[in-house]
Amino acid sequence: MSTPGGSVPEPPPTLFRLTGHEVRWRLLRELAAGDRQVRELSALVAERQSLTSYHLGQLRKGGLVSARRSSADGRDTYYSLDLTACREALADAGAALHPGLRPSLPEPGPPPGGVERPPGAPAVRVLFLCTGNSARSQMAQAIIEALAGDGVEAASAGSTPKELHPAAVRVMLARGIDIGGRRAKHLDEYAGQHFDHVITLCDRVREVCPDFGRSTVTEHWSMPDPSAEAQTVDDDAPFVRTAEELTTRIGFLLHRLRVTTTPSGRKA
Repeated sequence: MSTPGGSVPEPPPTLFRLTGHEVRWRLLRELAAGDRQVRELSALVAERQSLTSYHLGQLRKGGLVSARRSSADGRDTYYSLDLTACREALADAGAALHPGLRPSLPEPGPPPGGVERPPGAPAVRVLFLCTGNSARSQMAQAIIEALAGDGVEAASAGSTPKELHPAAVRVMLARGIDIGGRRAKHLDEYAGQHFDHVITLCDRVREVCPDFGRSTVTEHWSMPDPSAEAQTVDDDAPFVRTAEELTTRIGFLLHRLRVTTTPSGRKA
């Protein structure tokens, strides 16, 4: 069947087709809050695991969701929402309906000016955790400090601290950030302190992450260990990929902090 103008109608854009299903929309909403395993998602959306897996497969096929094996247990898989792909799909979907509906989205990246601290309010405290505090969490702390402004106070630690990886230092220095003088810290150093957000960056540390209290938002980013992927001590490529992924994720996090987070006012 053709349209009045004689052209063949196009199918609905991927974003409309995928998000029009209630279960898939709920899965996307849950993944926007952090990476999850299928059994966790099944419980959150109150659906059978087989049905949840089917809809996750559709979201992966549409390019909105990715998956990777857990580094803590290879039998498990973590699913992640690709916010950059969602951003592009949103713009394409609007334009497909009418040229005047293409959203005027800001350029990808952190909000201009970072996260502003309201007068008299404390900074939002964010803690990044990984196993060794030798690469991922140190890099995340440095990146958010560079992008966020004075509205965010960041820290990092590990469950089994070890020496800062030289490749992490090199890669961050190439991005204009010097982390060479930082030390690895055990997460016990922050016991009893309040954080508004605690973000675990590896699957192993997620399993041992302590409870920071009900007012703390805990989020998981399932990221591979670049030191485990490096072929030699001079192989910086995995650390470059880590820095790029962290920069993207932190940029989206700062948009959320700027819009939705009200600092608790409690200081350590």
